[in-house]
Amino acid sequence: MENPPALVVLAAGMGSRYGGLKQMDPMGPNGETVLDYSVFDAIRAGFSKVIFVIREDFAEAFQTTVGAKFSGKIEVAYAYQKLDDLPAGYAVPEGRQKPWGTSHAILAARDEIDRSFAVINADDFYGADAYQQAASFLTSNPPQDDKAHFALVGYQIVNTLSDHGAVNRGICQTENGLLKGVEEVIEISRKDTEKIEGRGLDGNACLVDEEVVVSMNLWAFPVSFLTELMDHFSNFLAEHGTEEKSECYIPSVVDDLVNRDLADCHVLETSSSWFGVTYPADKPHVVESIKALIDSGQYPSPLV
Repeated sequence: MENPPALVVLAAGMGSRYGGLKQMDPMGPNGETVLDYSVFDAIRAGFSKVIFVIREDFAEAFQTTVGAKFSGKIEVAYAYQKLDDLPAGYAVPEGRQKPWGTSHAILAARDEIDRSFAVINADDFYGADAYQQAASFLTSNPPQDDKAHFALVGYQIVNTLSDHGAVNRGICQTENGLLKGVEEVIEISRKDTEKIEGRGLDGNACLVDEEVVVSMNLWAFPVSFLTELMDHFSNFLAEHGTEEKSECYIPSVVDDLVNRDLADCHVLETSSSWFGVTYPADKPHVVESIKALIDSGQYPSPLV
């Protein structure tokens, strides 16, 4: 019988728009970070392992302030996202400093991923029910055919916007509860009380329906996804490996596999509220939201 699922936490980013290591920024009343609540929710949802994908240069600080809190409560592992961790035959182009994207971040943890797994961003608050939905899917959908089965936890875009700047989102097209495609839309913001606008990757402006479902990068995958991910990343490098800023995104990989009928992806409904800290001015909202959840009895205080 397979182990209960693992949680892969993408925490290698510096938070360029936020201006610092927001993964370690206290948000709870006793100094808890958003990430502390994520791991807490994962543990009570039944996850058996957490793998933090971080940068080696802040590993010691991260392990002390975050990882050490959960030692003995869940299996804890670390993986380092390195710019030069590339398939054979590829090298970092001159001048490139930007990471290769979220797909590459998952691959950084490939030696630690030994069971089905969910993926999250370190700086997003997904809510307890979201982890329950992901864990339930991963433990109740064993492979039954040649097609891989993935899932994402989706949120209405209106509940994921920031009042303090534009955001990027993967907009989902769904049919009968299955994902049919993901379109990356950037620079999304509410222009007035009635319109949400963004830009496609082609640079063209577009209107976005406020009830559309978006991916906030909470995915659920079988271990076999790693093989497909490596193949896709190698193809990405063949096309974009000499560029300084191109990134390989998880939604693009899923979209490709779904379109080629090699996988299906379930869109899981959740009652949880999402919130995040894209900009410094978002922090008060996150702090108040966490306090409200504590006051309603959904989280203990202190957390751990």
